[in-house]
Amino acid sequence: MSTAAFHLIQPVHLRTGVVFASPHSGSTYTAEFLRASRLDEHAIRSSEDAFVDRLFASAPEFGAPLLSAAMPRAYVDLNRASDELDPDLIEGVRRFWHNPRVASGLGVIPRVVANGRAIYSRKISLKEAGARIERYWHPYHAQLQALLTAAQARFGQAILIDCHSMPHEAMDGAVRPDQRRPQIVLGDRFGASADGGIVDRIEAAFVRAGLAVTRNAPFAGAYVAQTYGNPQLRQHVVQIEIDRALYMDERSIRPNADFDGFCNLLRGVIGDITRIGRDEMPLAAE
Repeated sequence: MSTAAFHLIQPVHLRTGVVFASPHSGSTYTAEFLRASRLDEHAIRSSEDAFVDRLFASAPEFGAPLLSAAMPRAYVDLNRASDELDPDLIEGVRRFWHNPRVASGLGVIPRVVANGRAIYSRKISLKEAGARIERYWHPYHAQLQALLTAAQARFGQAILIDCHSMPHEAMDGAVRPDQRRPQIVLGDRFGASADGGIVDRIEAAFVRAGLAVTRNAPFAGAYVAQTYGNPQLRQHVVQIEIDRALYMDERSIRPNADFDGFCNLLRGVIGDITRIGRDEMPLAAE
């Protein structure tokens, strides 16, 4: 299989310590994968963060790199640890600890897509699972770490914006009658993955754009935020979840009539966020 492990768009000139990454927007569904699945080409896309890489496509214009997955989340989940293997899907895997994500079918090689729909009609081999992880998971994370290391070396800090989307219905049970429905959820693992001042400024950027923001509920951040977020070492991760209804028709998985306008709105937000990564640039980097 010759599919790229990831897509990376580098800015002409690196001007910020902010890195944008989209681990779930991959949309290369190979014929081999579709033949192995019990789902059709539409249903298998239900857990994909469709078009999120396009939403953040302007990041390189502001001097920030944009890293995105090539393969879909249903094939290999880059926001999981490489050893989160599901014994109910993968032959030869021992059940040796309880992991809620794996138990629900959402390990590094997912067993289900949205609404718990099974991807496969039979188990896959440990060799196949390992090949996916080796071919796609490891290169993505190696590139992500390289981008963060380069940002911190040049600007004194690295700020990873981990870009995701959420179903509109995800906030149905999280809205009080007196509260505006959140459209953006910022996840910093309740302060563990990013400095509070940085999260405040990211929230302010979305609020200035007219968007309703909440934090950590129902999405606080998963493997990427937990692994790469270390504020004490000036490496910060903020996960961003965007309501899909703002820019796409969830049923047809197509951009809606507001897509271009929403991209333009986000362009201003992205510009504001990249400025956070320039404010503390050391003189040696100028």
